[in-house]
Amino acid sequence: MADNNSLFLPESLQKQINDRVIIVQILVIIFLCIILLLIITFSKTTTRYVLFAVTLLSDSFFLFMSNILVIFTQCHISIQVWLCIIICVVVLVYVTVTPVTLTAMTLERYVAICMPLRHGVLCSTRNTIHCILIIHCLSSVPCIVILSTFFVSASLSFYKQYQLCSMHVFMFYIWQQHLRSAVYQLQFLIMCIILVFCYVKIMKVAKAASGEDKKSSKKGLRTVVLHGFQLLLCLIELWCPFIEAALFQIDYSLFYNVRYANYIMFFLAPRCLSPLIYGLRDEVFFHALKNYVSFGLCKRNTI
Repeated sequence: MADNNSLFLPESLQKQINDRVIIVQILVIIFLCIILLLIITFSKTTTRYVLFAVTLLSDSFFLFMSNILVIFTQCHISIQVWLCIIICVVVLVYVTVTPVTLTAMTLERYVAICMPLRHGVLCSTRNTIHCILIIHCLSSVPCIVILSTFFVSASLSFYKQYQLCSMHVFMFYIWQQHLRSAVYQLQFLIMCIILVFCYVKIMKVAKAASGEDKKSSKKGLRTVVLHGFQLLLCLIELWCPFIEAALFQIDYSLFYNVRYANYIMFFLAPRCLSPLIYGLRDEVFFHALKNYVSFGLCKRNTI
């Protein structure tokens, strides 16, 4: 039962756990506020901004659900496995939605710069909606693979057991970890190939262009490079569980500390910083941010 989870921890360790939980809550609130500001500002209907809004919403879902897991882990709260499955489904899907959407945004820039006459047709509102559905279907593949191997391996009684909720609950055999790793690596290999292809094509157009077209092409090139950086952060993020799984077998205390550090550095920070950097490059968001800051300062001065 859940009573077993209220472990009698030393007072110093309990204080450390409480401090960690508080730090995470503060960071999550700050990051969600920034993401909300970005969503409010980018209220356009072009494909580029719609896809950017998808990444912001997926990051919000991920931060919210993963934050629940962090609270459970840090406070040593166990839950029934069936409830853990529901939480992990959301986390598994939306941890992949962002990199897949970034790849779709890269393809959109490729079409806009290399196929400008077809951009309006290919990136229509209807096709954008279809693209979002495809993104979520592709992002669900790793989740389906991981949970399928779990469902065929777990007994019915296991679903009612109380466990500390994490991905390790679903891994009974070493081959399941290898399969999970293979799926993620294949997925990222395909995304990297698409990214390099778009970069090379846009670079060729940028070299051949002149005047405003050259300026637009170079801006598109920088956008693709930024997407590449964001994908790199996502790749590091997806490698963290494999490192943690190895540490889990060696030393639980080390696993516990590394997992917390990874969550702050590779899960929380990139999901705030990369959208913010992307947003600051956009004139609409930059001017909106200046207006919000100016309004806040004026309001404070009047008070």
